[in-house]
Amino acid sequence: MGLAGKVAIITGASRGIGRSVALKLAREGADIVIAAKTTEPDSRLPGTIYETAQEIEALGRRALPIKTNVREEGDIQHMVDATLAAFGRVDIMVNNAGAMWWYPVLETPAKRFDLMIDVNVRAAFLCARAVLPSMITQRWGHIINMSPPIDLSVLPGKVGYFISKFGMTMVALGLAEEVREHNVAVNALWPVTIIESQASINFGLGEPSMWRKPEILADAVYAIVCREPGTYSGQALLDEDVLRAEGITDFDPYNCVPGSQPARIAWDVSAGKTSKS
Repeated sequence: MGLAGKVAIITGASRGIGRSVALKLAREGADIVIAAKTTEPDSRLPGTIYETAQEIEALGRRALPIKTNVREEGDIQHMVDATLAAFGRVDIMVNNAGAMWWYPVLETPAKRFDLMIDVNVRAAFLCARAVLPSMITQRWGHIINMSPPIDLSVLPGKVGYFISKFGMTMVALGLAEEVREHNVAVNALWPVTIIESQASINFGLGEPSMWRKPEILADAVYAIVCREPGTYSGQALLDEDVLRAEGITDFDPYNCVPGSQPARIAWDVSAGKTSKS
């Protein structure tokens, strides 16, 4: 198992992409910290940190569910302190928790803007800062921010959202150089298609034939973190490109509707390499 002995913290891991990443890394041998806010079942929002923990334990791995509001610096520090107390190390940090509001500036209330800044870029910054001392001491670590290559053409109509998401990518690109000498990798990762999630469902982002399953991102995360940190760092990566580098060319198994052809989002990848360095 490629991640035996490793410990991963994943925010937003009670459902969707975060849950898929948690299960994938657990299958590959990692112990998992499930950091999210949902502790009680809700028919409108499936999944809790305890349900994900039970799935991980059923795979034979250790799981630590921690109620975490990533808008609170104290919660983030508690998440890391509890991880170190339980497992003694942090090897992988996946900043997956996210907030979405795809509307123009005039239709974006201050509270929505603040939510996206707090949950997206601020949380990624603080989570990275909190796990780095442990990673630097052990001279091994991966940090992945779920954020896109910087493409300014997508800003109109979604200014607030992309300020927060491109900010996450800037954290990844800049921090990677700050910690490269410590054998800690930092990257951004983003899908090339819309992914089936509560966000795509709630915001009506197309329909299932246009979506891929979250497992494609989970497999891309594993392809990055199973390697030495020097393999990928300081890059804005796309899921399909990462998997193509692993020899995967058939993406139909990831489609929500078999045989469909989900449209590829036209990201400008000039701001970040998409192959191994």
